[in-house]
Amino acid sequence: MVQKPKEDTVEIPSSINILSYNCWGLKYLAKWRSERLAAIGRSLATTVPTPEIVGLQECWTQEDYLSIRKQTRHILPHGKFYFSGIFGGGLAILSKWPVVESNMVRYPLNGRPTAFFRGDWFVGKGVACASIQLGPGRQNIIEVFNTHLHAPYEREPSDSYLCHRTAQAWEIARLMRGAVERGHLVLGLGDFNMVPLSLAHQLIATHAPVQDVWRVLHPESSLGASSQPAERARDRGIPNARYNLQENGATCDSILNTWRWGKQQQKALFKGEVIAVDPYALDPRAKRLDYIFFGNGSSTSSDSAPWQIQSAKIGMTDRHPSLNCSLSDHFSVEATITRVPKSQTSASDRLPDRRSTHEQTNDSALRALTNASLHRTLYTSYNPSPTSSLLPPTLPRTPSPPNSNIPSSSSRSTARLPSGSYTEILTLVSTYKDREYRQRRLRLLHFVSSVVISIICFIGIWWSNHAGVSFMLVLVSTLNFGAGVIDGLIGGLFVGSELRALREFEWEMENAKAIAQQCEIRAELAGTVGAQDSHNNYLCLETRDDDDKMSPEEGKENREVEKELWEKVRGSEEYGGNEKTRKGSIGVT
Repeated sequence: MVQKPKEDTVEIPSSINILSYNCWGLKYLAKWRSERLAAIGRSLATTVPTPEIVGLQECWTQEDYLSIRKQTRHILPHGKFYFSGIFGGGLAILSKWPVVESNMVRYPLNGRPTAFFRGDWFVGKGVACASIQLGPGRQNIIEVFNTHLHAPYEREPSDSYLCHRTAQAWEIARLMRGAVERGHLVLGLGDFNMVPLSLAHQLIATHAPVQDVWRVLHPESSLGASSQPAERARDRGIPNARYNLQENGATCDSILNTWRWGKQQQKALFKGEVIAVDPYALDPRAKRLDYIFFGNGSSTSSDSAPWQIQSAKIGMTDRHPSLNCSLSDHFSVEATITRVPKSQTSASDRLPDRRSTHEQTNDSALRALTNASLHRTLYTSYNPSPTSSLLPPTLPRTPSPPNSNIPSSSSRSTARLPSGSYTEILTLVSTYKDREYRQRRLRLLHFVSSVVISIICFIGIWWSNHAGVSFMLVLVSTLNFGAGVIDGLIGGLFVGSELRALREFEWEMENAKAIAQQCEIRAELAGTVGAQDSHNNYLCLETRDDDDKMSPEEGKENREVEKELWEKVRGSEEYGGNEKTRKGSIGVT
């Protein structure tokens, strides 16, 4: 229901506390679901600082949602439970302020119906969107996007669902980008099932454009579990459990979470045995899958003070008071953003920052470089003596300054990933498409063969004189034809729909690659490194307002350079100059 605040009674807050949590509330499958989610509601009501905007994932039943609402209504009086798919999307948003608009955006690519034992397709995963009114006027709206991306069931890069998850990251990045361009404060919450700096993470952080709040405050945090290739390449050693919580932001697979224990430990726990976990113990599997993304769309508004990231932490780590199990198989991620008073913000601070999100984040990394050797020593010292501190000393941090906010819609430059990243995504899409074409042919062949076999069975029934034989032939014919029809429907309808969605995503990636190539060649022609940030993201000018300041001769020369640039883009093999790339370039000239 649309709720409108009374403008004369609304006071715009100076800070906002945000929380994102995967509740693991699978109906019939999650052990002690009702008891745990009731405890989650109680924990939310007593969390410090008090959460003011909450995004929940895997809250599948309205019964559990209402239980949480009942216990948090005094601090979160507004909320929305989102309906999606066959069994529901499991998404909900709670808020201290009125939700004035909401909708559920389904992902075009979201698993396969044949994987019924996994369920991603049946729950209709997507993005739960909500517009929250902080105060009077359109400039005081927060757009919240809560999501749960497709789960990884295999190790990358062999994960067959990696293509779907990357496409979903692109979809939510587009939604958040639109909100930023509307000048609204943007929050992206959820279980993204991705590790930091993966392809999906890069797409969101670069194209939205938003900041990963944890990585802003902890630029040296891990890139996944210590056994994963990206983290092994950093040679940082295996962290202990508490360090994973406080520095790496691990929300999943921690040894502190009882639902990630082995079967023998869980059996002992379920029998009532109290099992304590040493926080000094090595924690090789823990990783960060849950995120809060932040976009300051109001940074360019003369009427609004900018917001900045103040703090972030991992929460909901306590166990159930009577069951002694963790409240969920994930921990929550929490953050606080603060509003900078206009009196403390200089004119230069209010100017839009034209750097990429990764480049802004790198500022924090540069500040940490002065203590790099100390940080490395702390990170790799994971076998402390009993008298040592529980957690190595934390490096001093400075909250992001007002001018470190992400670029807004009025910024003329946009960060692009290197063209090689888009090539990697296109290769991923192409490989997946080949797989689906093979699956489609096999399923349609099965349908045709089932029809033939059913006809043969009916002919056998016609000539059979034995009731038992006739019955078996009818049974075989029925089961065979039923399976064939299902496979035919999946191959003819679902796979066709999936392939069309893949073509759309493929075109968008080709288009983005063409723009990235344009920026790379412009940088090459200009002979400067300034068009490229520290993460190899190219800054691409989207508008040509600077032409107005040029003389006619300068403008003509600039247009000649642009013409030379595009000829090089369309014809150079080095930059993918083929028919497919040229088609992908249409629409960006």
